[in-house]
Amino acid sequence: MNQPIQVTPSILKPPLVVGTRGSLLARKQTQWVVDQLTHAYPELDIRTEVITTQGDQLQGQPLPEIGGKGLFTEELEQALRDGSIDIAVHSAKDLPTQLPAQLAVLAYPAREDPRDAWVACDGLAFDDLPPNSQVGTTSLRRQAQLLMCRKDITFVQLRGNVDTRIKKIHRGDCAGAVLAMAGLNRTGLAEHVTHPFAPTVLLPAPGQGALAIEGRADDTRVQAILQAVNHPDTAAAVSCERAVLDALDAGCRAPAAVYVTVEDDELYCQALVVYPDGTQPVRVQAVGPLSDVTAIAHQVVTDLRHKGADEIITSCRPNT
Repeated sequence: MNQPIQVTPSILKPPLVVGTRGSLLARKQTQWVVDQLTHAYPELDIRTEVITTQGDQLQGQPLPEIGGKGLFTEELEQALRDGSIDIAVHSAKDLPTQLPAQLAVLAYPAREDPRDAWVACDGLAFDDLPPNSQVGTTSLRRQAQLLMCRKDITFVQLRGNVDTRIKKIHRGDCAGAVLAMAGLNRTGLAEHVTHPFAPTVLLPAPGQGALAIEGRADDTRVQAILQAVNHPDTAAAVSCERAVLDALDAGCRAPAAVYVTVEDDELYCQALVVYPDGTQPVRVQAVGPLSDVTAIAHQVVTDLRHKGADEIITSCRPNT
């Protein structure tokens, strides 16, 4: 979005159609956006369309095996392109860094808690797990960083909606699992959290805790409406994180983490690339003005590459 667009009564007349996945978390996130827009524009008619994505249909397979790009977004993006919906509400970390030419992120609402959380079947802290415990997660980023803390643990697949994964934990499928704190907060399931991990222990995924509202790049009407929910600091932070991830081209097969905070109009960017077994971590950080998102992302990527991140990423790709 460039210059602010004036919201006039005529802009609010046609209904706004919002697309969402059907999971509990997706519906909660979308309803939050709808509630914010309804509060800002009581006269705006908003309709929600539930759309099933490929990622929803392949719940039984680990994400690194089936590929991550577009698994939870492609069908929503097709609905945007054909005009059946006006906006799609995504978890920002699910949204590919490269979008179709006619689509764009039109707003980033204020970020929720970006941390990862430990959920144990018996309430035992992660550091207190018995040796050789099984931990539920298919995220290579989480696995690698947990192995940096403890080499003895092993991992089991734990996919499904947030509520489904919690049920699997409590029935004993694993000693515990790592879930996003934001998702637990948004679904009202934070009571199950044993403890959150500090970002110094588990650096979050790019976009974790943030929502990305995608729409048609030339839809000035929707751009005007979404000004009410866009949060500039979150937009800058997540844009920087996504720029780093895009430049690295790590995909979902290489453990990469990027996390940006905003303090006193400055961006603080931390990034990590590490082998899947938790060895040879490459960690960098950069600080700069809020207005220099591109420059900060470039510095971080340059520093990562200088320390060997490309070699790690290349080794994680198939047939290398």
